[in-house]
Amino acid sequence: MMGHFYFVRHGQTIWNVENKICGATDIDLTDLGHKQAQETGKEIVKQGLKIDEILYSPLMRAAKTADYISKITGIPARAEERLKEQNFGRYESTERNGAEFQQAKTHFAERYDGGESMLHLAQRIYNLLDDIKKESDTKTYLLVAHNGIARVVESYFREMSNEEFAGFGVKNCEVRRYEF
Repeated sequence: MMGHFYFVRHGQTIWNVENKICGATDIDLTDLGHKQAQETGKEIVKQGLKIDEILYSPLMRAAKTADYISKITGIPARAEERLKEQNFGRYESTERNGAEFQQAKTHFAERYDGGESMLHLAQRIYNLLDDIKKESDTKTYLLVAHNGIARVVESYFREMSNEEFAGFGVKNCEVRRYEF
């Protein structure tokens, strides 16, 4: 039997509402974000999803989301450094759909003046997914992370053009299942 895992993007943040790029900046959840995280935990229980462990990004928006899910479901959770959002360098806190940033997102080797390239991000996420795949016949994980991470996870499983990759996104607290 092939294994699988689940992925959840953190709850809504202040910068999500303000349409700003969060990246590696540690931004907190809004009141709605807290509610979304709690609802996600309840939904996992309701659906009876069998999950052994939650791995979460150490950034507070993902850590708090994971904490709610863990408390509601009883699933143990631990921080996983590799799930931290991409550092977008000089674009952090700028407009999410700014023309310059949209263009920069298609330059996969660029580090955005002190940030992290898409290639480096993909390396750490692909390595993590390879590790999870090795355990997937005995253990099912829930990854709680970020939109930039969601993009790379999606690209691990399917062919995407640069434009598709740059434009891909998931909603706050959306639960996705991936099969190896």
